[in-house]
This record gives sequence, C-alpha cells and structure tokens, in this order.
Amino acid sequence: MRQGHIDFPRIFIAGLRGGAGKTILSIGIIAAWRRLGKSIAPYKKGPDYIDAGWLALAAGRPCYNLDTFLVHRSDVLRSFLTHTHPHDIAVIEGNRGLYDGIDTEGSTSSAEVAKLLKTPVVISLDCTKTTRTMAAVVSGCLQFDPDLRIKGVILNRIAGLRHEENLRKNIEHYCGVPVVGAVPKLDAQNFPERHMGLVPTPEHSWAVTSVDAAAEVAFRYLDMASLERIAVEAASDPVPVEFPLPAPQLDVTIEGTKPVIGIIRDSAFQFYYPDNIEALKDAGAEVVFLSAFDAGPFPAVDALYIGGGFPETHAERLEGNAAFRAGLKARAEAGMPIYAECGGLMYLGEALVVGGRRYAMAGVLPVVFGLSERPQGLGYTLVRVESENPYYDVGTEIRGHEFRYSRVLEWRGDDRSLIFGMERGTGFIHGRDGISYKNVLATYTHIHALGLPNWAKSMVAAAAAAKRARFSR
Repeated sequence: MRQGHIDFPRIFIAGLRGGAGKTILSIGIIAAWRRLGKSIAPYKKGPDYIDAGWLALAAGRPCYNLDTFLVHRSDVLRSFLTHTHPHDIAVIEGNRGLYDGIDTEGSTSSAEVAKLLKTPVVISLDCTKTTRTMAAVVSGCLQFDPDLRIKGVILNRIAGLRHEENLRKNIEHYCGVPVVGAVPKLDAQNFPERHMGLVPTPEHSWAVTSVDAAAEVAFRYLDMASLERIAVEAASDPVPVEFPLPAPQLDVTIEGTKPVIGIIRDSAFQFYYPDNIEALKDAGAEVVFLSAFDAGPFPAVDALYIGGGFPETHAERLEGNAAFRAGLKARAEAGMPIYAECGGLMYLGEALVVGGRRYAMAGVLPVVFGLSERPQGLGYTLVRVESENPYYDVGTEIRGHEFRYSRVLEWRGDDRSLIFGMERGTGFIHGRDGISYKNVLATYTHIHALGLPNWAKSMVAAAAAAKRARFSR
C-alpha cells in the first residue's frame, strides 16, 4: 500500500431537495472561478450524466461522479484524490436533498459523501414564500448530523431586498451560519429542463452562453471571497487515502497493435462516465469515438460500446443513416463484441416509436421501444448475473442505475436470453434485464467501472479475441 492525502481546497454545494437551484449555482461558481484564472476540479455526487456534462463544460475538463452505492468508499476517496490537481479547488455538486439516502442511516446521501471527504457544505435554500421558517430549517439541518460541516447558505429565489434582509437576519441570528449569497428568481430561459435534469450540453450551441450567464449570476449575487475562504480552510484538514499496489497488466496487443474499441458518442448517445472510458484504456484498448450519424462504411473497430442518451430526439436522423445501421447489424451478427446501455439498448432494437411514428433502428435485437410521459425506471439497480455471457462471471452482483422514459412495446425474444435477475430496480421486462445475443450484451442498467473493475478487462479481452480471430483468417 502507498498513501496519499486529500489536502486541497474543496467545497460541497448541496440543496434541501431536487430542483432547489444547486446545479445552476454550482455551474456559476465553477465558471466564475475559472474566469478568474483558478483551476477547478468538478465533481457530481451520485449517478448523473447531464449535470456532470454542464459542470464539465463550466470547468473545461471532465467531471467525475462520486457515488458510494456504485463504488466502494475507498475507491471514491482514490478517485477524488487522483482527479484533483495540487493547485485545484474541488467543487462537488450534491444530488437530491442533503440527507436523502436509500435507508434511515442516510447511506449514499450527499451528507455521507461530504463527511467521507471532510468537505464543508454550502446549502442552496429555495426561499420561495418563506422567511423566518427557513432559519428553523437550517437549524434542523445543523442538529440532524452535528458531524456534517455546514459552513454557509445561499438564499435562492428571493423576492427582493426586504425578503433577503429578513432571511439573512434570522438565519445568521438563530443558526450562526453565514449567508454567502442571495439570488433572485431567475428567468429559466437559459437553462431549460428535460426529463430528469438540464438539457444535455452537446445538444445545443447556446450551452456556452448559458454557462457565461451562470458565471455572471455568481459574480453578481454570491460572496465569492467567502466561498473561496470556506474551500481553502478545508485544505488544513487532510484525509488519508490508501492506494493498493497496481496489479500486473495483461498484454492484449496483437502484432504490436492494441484492440480498438469504438464508442458511439454524439448528441444521441452521450451518457458515459469518464471512468468507464479511462478503464478501457487502462485495460489495454485503443479507444476511438464514432457517431451514429457518420456516413460511409461502418468503422473498422474490434468492439463497440454504446452508452445512454436520448435517441428518441434523434430518431429520424438515426433511421436515415441506413448504412451505419446495416453495418452495425452485420458486425453484431458476425460476432463483434458490443456492450450497450439504455439508449444504446434502444438503438440495437428493431424500432423506436415516437409520437405515433415508427422509426427503424439497428435491428440487432427483436424488440420495439416506445416512450412514456412518466419515468419507467428511475434510481439504483441491483442485479445478479445468472447466465453465461461475454463480460461477467455467473453470480456477479452488479450495482448500477436506470434513468429512462422508454418502455418495451414488443418483445419477441426468449426470456432465457435475459441474463440479469433484478434484485432492485425495474429492468427490461418480467423482472429481468441484460439481453445476451452472440457477443452482444444490452441492458437498461448503467454501470460505473470503478465499481466493476472486471468489466473493462472483459471488454478489452473480448475485443482482443475478435482482433486475433480477424488476423488469423
């Protein structure tokens, strides 16, 4: 074992519920500090792609997720230390309410992660139609878990100066916690919401303009000096982190070249944890990015990873690229390793029905998907691998998550090809998930590579085997 220390400035932006404004405030804080020449390491607590994409855009570097359900606590610590540079300020945005977890102990909550990282918390308070009562709310948060370091609050959605003064006096008098910002009700035009969060950044050219607008909000309404002081004070309270000695790497090169894994990343498929892509590289693969909108023949890759996204908003364009769909199906039938999550699963189906119209997809799997107005799967999943497949040993427990509005309209496959038994979550159909076909595995469950280290190794091994077979022909 070798040891490092989390001894850099850090701050955690939390809320009392989802939709309390913490994402826009986090984006603004990051963008404002970056404009001042500071180096910011962005993090998102919990399973999330959309908020993380905005935080990454604001910081100008990848945003990593910190989640104690998907990933062991020791790996969360290592990830936080590994992805923060010595001169960074780490900004973590929470999810849901500060103390919201999966049980009465608050497991997986924002508070749990903040305590694990010994990071001071600033709470975004939605102050709509309330004054002195908000002091009681803050007091309750302070007393609920005295080990949590709540170091400031931001008054959000205030109605005017009189409202702000009333809130500020009561909170600072009764709670002894400084008010480090007061933000009025903002026009939501720059940050429209879709499904479970903000619109994904790759879908709109105005994303940079929105980040700039958030920075202006931070400069105008937040006490940036006090926020920086809170973050810097945390550096004096280091957290020890242990790193195990690295395991020997398998040599997967064939005739001096690495197996190539293609990742479809475009405005239709954009939900990837940076850790997953890095894990594939660390396991020995060369990674190339593709688009399902690309013209021409299907690219020469040894394996394919298709993440989640919103294929339903691009259904016509995906259907229109018949050559790519046909090439993908041909490669799947020939045995190319393919791993697909959620939106990727939908793309591998026969069709996607949107607004009453049926759009042809890749046709690899005998399933037709439709859309619902309400979530069909939302939250953490726990699945058990029950049958043979190219990527997981039988008996493996997979901790993941599902976020989807899509649903199965037609399933003409054999339920025996569904290799995951659902112990938590909705899954694909009939309490099961994970369609296994040849070297394809497609599932609604998203995984995080730090929580499943063998996934990347198996994916790269399958790609290497496919490359080796191609060379031997």
